[in-house]
Amino acid sequence: MFDPDELEEIRASKEEWHEEEVEPVLDRFGERKETFTTDTGGQEVDRLYTPADVDDLDYEEDLGNPGEPPYTRGVYSTGYRGRLWTMRQYAGFSTPEDTNERYHYLLDQGQTGLSMAFDLPTQMGYDSDADMAAGEVGKAGVAIDSLEDMETVFDGIPLDEVSTSMTINAPASVLLAMYIAVGDQQGVDREELRGTIQNDILKEYIARNTYIYPPESSMRIITDIFEFCAEETPKFNTISISGYHIREAGSTAAQELAFTLGNGIEYVETAIEAGLDVDDFAPQLSFFFNGHNNIFEEVAKFRAARRMWHDIIDERFDPDDPKSKQLKFHTQTAGSMLTAQQIENNVVRVAYQALAAVLGGTQSLHTNGKDEALALPTEESVRTALRTQQILGHESGAADTIDPLAGSYYVESLTDEVEEEAYEILDEVEERGGMLDAVEQQWVQRQIQDTAFDRQREIEEKDRIIVGVNEFEIEDEEPEMDVEEVTQEDQQRKIDGLEQTRTDRDDEEVDAALEALRDAAQSDQNLMPYIIDAVKTYATVGEICNVLRDEFGEYQPGSAV
Repeated sequence: MFDPDELEEIRASKEEWHEEEVEPVLDRFGERKETFTTDTGGQEVDRLYTPADVDDLDYEEDLGNPGEPPYTRGVYSTGYRGRLWTMRQYAGFSTPEDTNERYHYLLDQGQTGLSMAFDLPTQMGYDSDADMAAGEVGKAGVAIDSLEDMETVFDGIPLDEVSTSMTINAPASVLLAMYIAVGDQQGVDREELRGTIQNDILKEYIARNTYIYPPESSMRIITDIFEFCAEETPKFNTISISGYHIREAGSTAAQELAFTLGNGIEYVETAIEAGLDVDDFAPQLSFFFNGHNNIFEEVAKFRAARRMWHDIIDERFDPDDPKSKQLKFHTQTAGSMLTAQQIENNVVRVAYQALAAVLGGTQSLHTNGKDEALALPTEESVRTALRTQQILGHESGAADTIDPLAGSYYVESLTDEVEEEAYEILDEVEERGGMLDAVEQQWVQRQIQDTAFDRQREIEEKDRIIVGVNEFEIEDEEPEMDVEEVTQEDQQRKIDGLEQTRTDRDDEEVDAALEALRDAAQSDQNLMPYIIDAVKTYATVGEICNVLRDEFGEYQPGSAV
């Protein structure tokens, strides 16, 4: 970009500017902080950035045009000029009937994709009438027990006209089987089904803890899903490798990036060891990142993620298909940044986080409701969150040109710094034997916990200002607003429906399907066809997961990974 002599002149000019212009002001007034850093403190932010900060930037090698390696500027050549990102609001609560009503409302309001939230019993592979489910049915998402519930959720919603993301991990194979079965009932060709299952079990051991089986068995199920979907549902993303929850647990941006890509490497290696070709499944891998508060750090993170994944896949696995090296991702705004105090401020936070995701080139986006620090979002707050995306897409101009912050001395320098730090963390992971071993050693968890502790201390000591929480507070504030509630009557209604399903189904068919699944689990056969057969008999999530519990066991924290 500049020859060495020009760069020296630029450096000398900056030093002269500092001496003549900056130092006198500093002597008189100082600055707001002694040191400025990015949101998570990973990178120190300089006062001024110049071409000298990106003096080794090679456009073709480091950036490339959109749609061209290394995909720093995006994986699509037309960006959002062809079509906007998928506006996919995360929704699901109480009963399947309630969730179906909310989905129809969101689609009527202009949402372009569905995102399915499941309650904790479903996420843990329990039916609504299980002892472990007591008090939690329908609270964190919709309760799904059997295929009948999935039929109700998607009643009146043609699966060949909508893309659906499902935030489900340990029992992902079962919920995917139910979705496929609904598509079969609707007469939708499996090759036309579009969507994503999260299916990222490694981050459950790291941050979220909704695991069921030991890692080895979980990885076997994930590999079975890769293989099955490559043949049967090629438009369905088989995993959403998730940094979101790692960031929510307290990580830095660089840690989020490193641990997410580290998990991705582990999944690819496991699938290849199982006999799959990288080009058979890698194009169906997707990622899920957090949209945090610092706009520039987040944009740098997203750009670095694309470049790193391209280079990692290219160098380690040498695929033939360029799509195997493309990182495509969903973003959700940061739930951990929502505050229960002065909840209207959350609308502003979410808008800036969404802007960062769009400037960073996300493929789909969920914007949080302002009231989610208190309860499930109301219809009004969900509408405002969706309107935030629509205004961003249609009124702000942010979607009109591709990678608009490219070429910024600050953003390019920060992209390099985030990438460098992420690679340093990945090197430490490799020294510990890879992500599985690093998790077993609790090293990954400790890194995140230490960062979260430091952040909380900064908030308590007011080194980090959270508006409305530790500064600009309102005395005796009592939030006044409607909140969504799941009542005991709602939960009992769901349990009664499950009992009716068990009464109506053919128990001999159920028993035969579950026994066939057990036999498959004891062999090396792909489990997905057997799980689909079982859900079509209206075997429940809990019954199917219990068969696999019997065969694979349950993971206990602290046990060998």
